[in-house]
Amino acid sequence: MKILIADDHALLRDTLVLFLESESDIQTATASTYDEAVERIKSDDSHDLILLDYNMPGMNGLDGLKSALTIGQGQRVALISGEATKEIAEQALEAGASGFVPKSLPAKSLVNAVKFMVLGEQYAPIDFMTALDEEAKHPLVEKLTKRECEVLKGLTKGKSNKEIARDLNIQEPTVKLHMKTLYRKIGAANRTQAALMAYEAGIF
Repeated sequence: MKILIADDHALLRDTLVLFLESESDIQTATASTYDEAVERIKSDDSHDLILLDYNMPGMNGLDGLKSALTIGQGQRVALISGEATKEIAEQALEAGASGFVPKSLPAKSLVNAVKFMVLGEQYAPIDFMTALDEEAKHPLVEKLTKRECEVLKGLTKGKSNKEIARDLNIQEPTVKLHMKTLYRKIGAANRTQAALMAYEAGIF
């Protein structure tokens, strides 16, 4: 089987090649940008599977995935990433991707995932797809807006209002407002108590 690995990080790309070519029945080709990957899809003999890095140059996230699915022979395309969220993984699968492969996947699991996808199945690691669900269902998190969660995360790291404002690209008074509402929602008296509650709950 022939696998095209498209990723802009040379070390990771070479590692993936090493993992996959340790199997006697797998051959690999590589690309370092989305445009290069597209050229290979068009010019090479058909690949059994294309692995696209979600954040590489030219990819434009899921737009690149959707475009790649329409090129050439209707080859199978999967997303690989070290940063993409569960939501992005779900959207990729819904768009027709053969799978979502976290870069943290052990070598043996990676090889098995590739073979699974080549057979025509969709792959996504169960632990990755369910871990964030468990976080989102935590009673404290359910009470807060996304921005309030971001502010709370800043508190757990001991950041000042000014640092949180800079990180989130918002004004310091806005941070104070979010803090006031999140204190009320989770029943905290101050920033220390809020951070402690979040830490003890294992949210961040």
